[in-house]
Amino acid sequence: MIVSRILSAVKDAASEKSPGKYTATPSQCMDPVARYGMVTSPNYMASNAGLAVLRQGGNAVDAAIAVAATMNVVYPMMTTLGGDNFWLIYNAKEKRVRALNASGRAGSKATIAFYREKGYQNIPSRGYLAAVTVPGAVSGWDAAHTYAKNHMANKGLAWEVLFDDAILYAKDGFPVTPSLARWQAINTDPNDTEFRNLQRFAAFKKMYLKPDGSPYRVGEVMYQPQLAKTYQTIAEKGADEFYRGSLAKAIVDDVAANGGVLTYEDFANHKADWVEPLSVEYRGYTAYNLPPNSQGMAALSILNILKNFDVASLGEGTADYYHLMAEATKEAFIDRDKYLSDPVFTEIPLGQLLSDAHGKEQAARIDMEYAHQGLPPLDPKGDTVWIGVVDKDGNAVSLIQSIYHDFGSGIVAGDTGVLLQNRGSFFSLDLNHVNSLAPKKRTFHTLIAGMLLKDEKPFLVYGTMGGEGQPQSQTAIVTRVVDFGMFPQDAIAAPRWLNGRTWGAASNTLKIEGRVPQTVFDELARRGHPVEKVGDFTDALGHAGAIMVDPETGLRYGATDPRSDGLAVGY
Repeated sequence: MIVSRILSAVKDAASEKSPGKYTATPSQCMDPVARYGMVTSPNYMASNAGLAVLRQGGNAVDAAIAVAATMNVVYPMMTTLGGDNFWLIYNAKEKRVRALNASGRAGSKATIAFYREKGYQNIPSRGYLAAVTVPGAVSGWDAAHTYAKNHMANKGLAWEVLFDDAILYAKDGFPVTPSLARWQAINTDPNDTEFRNLQRFAAFKKMYLKPDGSPYRVGEVMYQPQLAKTYQTIAEKGADEFYRGSLAKAIVDDVAANGGVLTYEDFANHKADWVEPLSVEYRGYTAYNLPPNSQGMAALSILNILKNFDVASLGEGTADYYHLMAEATKEAFIDRDKYLSDPVFTEIPLGQLLSDAHGKEQAARIDMEYAHQGLPPLDPKGDTVWIGVVDKDGNAVSLIQSIYHDFGSGIVAGDTGVLLQNRGSFFSLDLNHVNSLAPKKRTFHTLIAGMLLKDEKPFLVYGTMGGEGQPQSQTAIVTRVVDFGMFPQDAIAAPRWLNGRTWGAASNTLKIEGRVPQTVFDELARRGHPVEKVGDFTDALGHAGAIMVDPETGLRYGATDPRSDGLAVGY
């Protein structure tokens, strides 16, 4: 069985004594191993919401919607009803991977001239003018639910029951988790008037802070009655109410009253789109990811480069391993930053960029002794949540949902309880930039969701939050599972890295968790990397998750990130 092979590989790895080697051993609890269904997310309440749906007979899509809806209540610093999502869905009946783009487009009033006339060189990160794009998440839930009902063997549950836990926690309250308490405290800094002082927005203060204006502490109960009413409306009347009904009108009226760029027509005309997923071959597996405007091309490009190296021979956790990962990332990001935008507005040569020939050319430029110094600095980008589900029939979902920066724009629209994203603030106001702002355009999106198939069946469902780090953390999971035979829980818990910036950080360095031996840091510095040691298990390097399906037994191995408030649950 594949599990015995992994155990053997891990045992062999643990016996090696080479300097700097990360000697992985299987987690004692291994997180859950289940026969029928598995759910993982960065919040335990949300994961349990998905498991409840699976136990009621729902399919993977139903469970993913329940998780995502609950996440919007209990993890609002990362995701809300005012954000976007992207989906990879494996349909076991059709043996096919489908991709869904539910990201919003810029408002019809969102022009470069509009912002320039107001004196802006960049789109603001907070406030009403940061709410540039229509929230796409609810449209993604609707499109995915309709697809599952019409095309999966298990037609699933009724729409309205998928929001039971989200309504419960919003109405009756939930205990604040460490991550939420931390990000509330970070974003109520009275000394940071430009970005982190979100209590200056009255509706945000009312929604997310205690009556005295202070952030919640861990374990205190938080209520969101306005959001509960909005969820009840969506459950009873469907997604159309969010885009063409009373909710759309309430959101738009508030935005318009405060000089924003979104209109009722922008909401009414929005729709999620089914798109063709991208894929590359990697060590006998087919790796799937999302096409532009998502940066999925970058995640696959890294694997397309790495398959030209004998990664396993480098040793997991060695200086050679981290060096190669960083250099492959640099090469992939050159193409990403040159081309990535809305493909409706920009021609992107995906076939050439993900070809074997191009991967070999990129690999040939990597020098294993020296870090490439001539590459442009990387920009910080936002964060998100990733959700994974595999149901009893073998259907699988890899779902990513986000509001860009923590707490998005900081704007809670009207009395809806809907916190609007600031994803559109990543548009450029330079007309010649590939990601320049234009009405009805989708922006460059950091959101990606991964899936590895073996013999036309899911082997690994995986993803992470973390903006610039998403392709890198996905690569960590894939290489550690495929090349080094690690269990997904061990692959996620192992020391992580980030080449570039993370949100709120000015340093553009190769960040590695401090659990890595000092000899590795010293060797990477010798090769020319600007190495920075960061905290052990820091959430600055993302919240990852994964589900591995044993091809021989069908057992599901769940994994969640110790850097998050997450939980993998199965039955």
